[in-house]
Amino acid sequence: MNLKNLNKIIEKEPAFRKKQIEKLIYQDAIDDWDNATVLPLKLREELKKETSLKIKAEIFKSKNVEKALITLEDNSQIETVLMKHDDRTTVCVSSQVGCALGCKFCATGKLGFKRNLETEEILEQVLVFKRKERIRNIVFMGMGEPFLNYDNVLNAVKILNNENAFNIGARHISISTVGITEGIEKLSNEKLQVNLAISLHAPNNNLRLKLMPISKKYSLENILKTVNEYIKKTNRKVMFEYTLIDNVNDSIENAKELSKIMKHPLYMVNLIKYNDTEEFKAPSNEKIKRFKNYLEKGGINVTERYRFGGDIHAACGQLCLKK
Repeated sequence: MNLKNLNKIIEKEPAFRKKQIEKLIYQDAIDDWDNATVLPLKLREELKKETSLKIKAEIFKSKNVEKALITLEDNSQIETVLMKHDDRTTVCVSSQVGCALGCKFCATGKLGFKRNLETEEILEQVLVFKRKERIRNIVFMGMGEPFLNYDNVLNAVKILNNENAFNIGARHISISTVGITEGIEKLSNEKLQVNLAISLHAPNNNLRLKLMPISKKYSLENILKTVNEYIKKTNRKVMFEYTLIDNVNDSIENAKELSKIMKHPLYMVNLIKYNDTEEFKAPSNEKIKRFKNYLEKGGINVTERYRFGGDIHAACGQLCLKK
């Protein structure tokens, strides 16, 4: 898509046209201005000429999952994933082309960082699926770190939430961060009821630093302090994502350490079974059960994430532009 000229065109029109056009693009999810029959023909022709609605996407399908490989205007590529589970449809959205953080267990980090995505490039990831499905949930858990592209991500969130646009409830939108404390602080002041998730993956600084180099700048102590301040301001639950990697962070000793730092009524630990790579493997189901049971016995709120899309490289940590 290319909506760069849209505002220039709308400025010349009556005020109600902006709402009409937003509804057509984001709620009705039209893919051709010829379908915008509520607009005058002359305006449709101008929009066709100046603002393309075409999305260049290659779709890969698996059971309950679709992955879209989107080619952007500058030929950069990103991936986004649609997950279906019971009556829920969730789009996992990317916020950057590549990622600068270099987490050892994540395939996206191996691509390096190219650039931030523009607001419209974030939104077209949702549109590519909305044009054929009703979308209920959005998670910013794709390629990149959302809080390193804060303004564009928040602009996209506001359009996703806008009742005249996508009309997705704020409580159905989640933003995941490795613990960029400045972003967490900003979000706490936004008056938006979106969900916050922290990519934790280790119960202590030493192990976390080995897995996630960004931990050198953002210690667990500072992240938890900032999260607690966020909870005080918002009174909202915070999800801590913990990917279990065989013989790395899945021991009972790790569970014991994790249990100590997760004792808060508004903390929720989400356990994720690792998707195998050459370097790391997933633990056995028995080890995961043992780890989860230890947390539960310690009174920790804990869930286990359902696995999606490993066969088409669409699962957590696998987004690396593979076909």
